[in-house]
Amino acid sequence: MSNPIPPRVLTIAGSDSGGGAGIQADIKTMCALGCYGMTAITAVTAQNTVAVTAIHAIPPEIVACQINAVLSDIGADAVKTGMLFDSDIIITVAKELGDAGVKNLVVDPVMIAKSGDVLLRDKARQTLIERLFPLALVVTPNIPEAEVLAGFGIRTEMDMARAATHILGYGPRYVLMKGGHLASDSAVDYLFGGFQPLRLASPRRDTKNTHGTGCTFSSAIACFLAHGEDIEDAVTHAKDYITEAITQSFTLGQGYGPLNHLWPMTKLGNDDTIE
Repeated sequence: MSNPIPPRVLTIAGSDSGGGAGIQADIKTMCALGCYGMTAITAVTAQNTVAVTAIHAIPPEIVACQINAVLSDIGADAVKTGMLFDSDIIITVAKELGDAGVKNLVVDPVMIAKSGDVLLRDKARQTLIERLFPLALVVTPNIPEAEVLAGFGIRTEMDMARAATHILGYGPRYVLMKGGHLASDSAVDYLFGGFQPLRLASPRRDTKNTHGTGCTFSSAIACFLAHGEDIEDAVTHAKDYITEAITQSFTLGQGYGPLNHLWPMTKLGNDDTIE
């Protein structure tokens, strides 16, 4: 008797050599949440907890081959995009996903690394909006990304709502506004689109070990969608997962340490330090 097939999730993103973000964070999240993870790598970065020191973009035709190889044979119950880097890659990804008729598409509009290094070229922003956003079930910007996408500063939860309305105009069905950058006692996120906004708040954790938070959150949403949950439940459960991953994060390296992606499978706590 064969084993049941786990939900299948494809991540289209960059590789983080330090293991805290990008493809590596996505795969860890998928394993922790009971999914079968697959990858299409868009860029190889030389990266650690301090900085991104080099980026090598993968040729668009190779990105297309990776996506087609996965979807034409294995298939995917959900797809997540992360670092796409330039317009040619975005156009290629949008064509492949559009041709495949992907439904559960989570778009994380990755623009800047935790270290401040640029992960999306300026000229590619409009391409991302025009080509990929209309295909997305949900787009998941943080505050700095939403400010770029909406074109104005975000200082309050009301500003988050205004920005979400603006971004919904680009074509995604839902927008998850991540409010971790706001000055508040809680980390407040909102899901907008098609219903009363869903407000999700969690206590802030006193830690700098938050490298890869956005990648991990969007991957978790894709996983819960792949398990068959609706968007509200998927985002709610992903919020619970990311909150605990931050709570159980650990210090590694000299900069922003990683989350504990595998907390459902391990007991490593945030008091442990690895030199």
